[in-house]
Amino acid sequence: MTHAHQASPATLDGATGSPETPRHTMLAADRCTQWLGAEVLIADPGHAKIQMTVRPEMTNGFDIVHGGMIFTLADTCFAMACNHPEGDEGTVTVASGADITFLKSARVGDVLTAEAHPVAQAGRSGVYDVVVTRAGETVAVFRGRSRTIPFPQEGGSR
Repeated sequence: MTHAHQASPATLDGATGSPETPRHTMLAADRCTQWLGAEVLIADPGHAKIQMTVRPEMTNGFDIVHGGMIFTLADTCFAMACNHPEGDEGTVTVASGADITFLKSARVGDVLTAEAHPVAQAGRSGVYDVVVTRAGETVAVFRGRSRTIPFPQEGGSR
């Protein structure tokens, strides 16, 4: 099911969103994504779409958005596409690697939208592409490589 309407940043809490609001369980405790002010537009298995508005504290010394902010938005979208919106108590899918190509800059007030789709899947490994746009123009292209692993036990490490 696709949820093509906008949600408020407050709906990032996967436990409290309304039934009509797209949400993703992994975002319930994701303080970084909450800080970004990212809005969930689509949260479906294998497909995610989120957006954020660039704020002054997200810019670098050239007064353009810091590349790390764009990478973080794309990485969050990638993680949402890799993991089922309702969660899976047995496994979690994490990044085994990622790269990004920046094509255009963005400035304060710009609304950036990231949309993720799977490219290939083989066993526990996958490849996903995330395209970050501003008003329909491509700003960056992110390619993430995923790996599904056992869900971490409390207090344990991987």
